Amino acid sequence: MVTKDGLPAWLDPVVHAVETVEPLQLSRFLPPENGAGRQSAVLILFGEGARGPELLLMERASSLRSHAGQPSFPGGALDPQDGDPKADGPLRAALREAEEETGLDPSGVQLFGVLPKLYIPVSGFVVTPVLGWWREPTPVGVVDPAETARVFTVPVADLTNPAHRATTVHPSGHRGPAFLVESALVWGFTAGIIDRLLHYAGWELPWDRENQVPLDWRA
Repeated sequence: MVTKDGLPAWLDPVVHAVETVEPLQLSRFLPPENGAGRQSAVLILFGEGARGPELLLMERASSLRSHAGQPSFPGGALDPQDGDPKADGPLRAALREAEEETGLDPSGVQLFGVLPKLYIPVSGFVVTPVLGWWREPTPVGVVDPAETARVFTVPVADLTNPAHRATTVHPSGHRGPAFLVESALVWGFTAGIIDRLLHYAGWELPWDRENQVPLDWRA
């Protein structure tokens, strides 16, 4: 289910990053050694739009219990029918959740890499980031308003633009990268993954890390 054959040349730096990055280079939050945490997966889907390479994102519904209102990659918890969490389960879950949340046709997606499993302490999810190339794009949009508020694509050029970059500051003291794109503030786990991919793919441009965006306790 995972192949690098036929990918566009501009994805080569991303492929190299996926093949060489170490877990702690992505996040200091790694899965608990005791196996705790709910297994889940997200789809990091690269496409090519009018302005070049782009990423597919969605905005979670404000009524959800966890990460409400946040922009994120399509994804969610593994279901039993997805299979073994230590084998192909995360691949199937990433595609299934993306179809359920955005309406995309999984047959047009070529999976080309998998990043190390990471951990989201606030929700207890163990997340496998699965990378795909949108070889044959299909229309996308909100499938279930109870889960998704918006589905949108973001040009990589906007994500690398220093004017769109910032550091979020939580009242707890936690600081993290953020992106102000498409009328959205992308932060938290999703922004962290994008930030590291841009860095290790060599696409990152110098930006002002003192450009701060405060968060409140509800974030």
